[in-house]
Amino acid sequence: MRANSLSLRLVLSSAIVSIVLLVAAAFLLAGLFSTALERNFDARLRAVLDGLLANVDVGSDGSPVLSQQLADTRFSLPQSGWYWQVEPPPNSKLKDLASESLLEQRLKPEPSLLASRDKNGIATFYMWDSRQTKLRVIEQDFKLAGSSTRFSFLVAGNFDELRDEVQAFRHTLFTVLALLGAGLLAATMLQVTFGLRPLKLMQQRLSAIREGKSDRMEGVYPSEIQPIAEELNLLIQSNTEIINRARTQVGNLAHALKTPLSVLTNEATIHHSPLADKVTEQTQVMRDQVSLYLDRARRAARAQGLGAVTEVKPVLEALARTLQRINQDRGITIAVVCDDGLKFRGEKQDLEEMAGNLMDNACKWSKAHVEVVAETVKGQAAAARPWLDVRVDDDGPGLPADKRAEALKRGRRIDESKPGSGLGLNIVAETAGMYGGKIELADAELGGLRVLLRLPAAG
Repeated sequence: MRANSLSLRLVLSSAIVSIVLLVAAAFLLAGLFSTALERNFDARLRAVLDGLLANVDVGSDGSPVLSQQLADTRFSLPQSGWYWQVEPPPNSKLKDLASESLLEQRLKPEPSLLASRDKNGIATFYMWDSRQTKLRVIEQDFKLAGSSTRFSFLVAGNFDELRDEVQAFRHTLFTVLALLGAGLLAATMLQVTFGLRPLKLMQQRLSAIREGKSDRMEGVYPSEIQPIAEELNLLIQSNTEIINRARTQVGNLAHALKTPLSVLTNEATIHHSPLADKVTEQTQVMRDQVSLYLDRARRAARAQGLGAVTEVKPVLEALARTLQRINQDRGITIAVVCDDGLKFRGEKQDLEEMAGNLMDNACKWSKAHVEVVAETVKGQAAAARPWLDVRVDDDGPGLPADKRAEALKRGRRIDESKPGSGLGLNIVAETAGMYGGKIELADAELGGLRVLLRLPAAG
């Protein structure tokens, strides 16, 4: 999944939502468990308080006395964290009563802790004993039979005993939720992969169309993207029809213009006069212009077509053999370095014209050797399409850097001693531009000029 991919966005959004929900669920469940433990603990303390109320009577002096010991032995262990006490009102001369676990100490809750009570008059709160043990405490005022005094009955339990239980529950809870989160993330990735598979298939089939392996979008797609596939097929069909019509119109225009120009040329050659000579001259210019722009239109139509793919190595090797035979008397050798299977995404005729112009130009200026190297270059971006680089080097005199831009202009010839029209490099640049490519001039390692032709690669 790339940084800006739809898959990554879906997985990240789902992961973020899942993490937020799982964390919220973890805190909610931990809070509910703590609340349930606290409620259960309070119920145990209420049971002790009820037993204490049942076993405390009023003595002869009005002070509370314990008629029977409580069954829970923890109230007998010193500083056990389990305590009970019965306190008379403040400033009273009556004695208090407390569990053996308190020894000589007494629990003194703050008045603010006793202010909030439930409907039964019971106050519930936390406090700490002298050993900093956390206590859960319930307190209730109660009037004993035979006495008009309201005594404060207080029962406290060691709440720290539940700490290990709470931590064990939280550890188990977080482990289970972490595993659940990992499972949800894996399920999300599987769901995204499965859900986006038709888009991947559509991309592959579009690539097959672009590379000339197919001429339409085949297959059945989910209902959400089936209309896109149908529209793409209609677009491809429309594009093909437009190109075919353009080619037909170009041919018709060529035939329509050739006949009148031929008539004018024939008539002018019959009558020898300055006017006839001028007509002959201008008709030839018109022929050249018509051929030039018709050829440009044909190249533009081919460049905009879909599905054209050309093997590079056979084209370059055939051009090299032809040019070596043409320049046999000069002893020019042409070396071609190209991997098998390297393909140009375009028409064979255009590749022949571009490479042929460059190689022919290199042979004109070369002393003895021309080297042609073709290779695939990957774009810098991860999703960038591949490019085909064709480098043509010669061992000629080269071209100064300040004259290279001028050499690419239409009709400009740097050296009039060499044959040519000055249109070769310009035509190559123009055709390459129609495919989204370009040409560059640089110094060659052989000592002469290097021309780099960059075109879209297939595959």
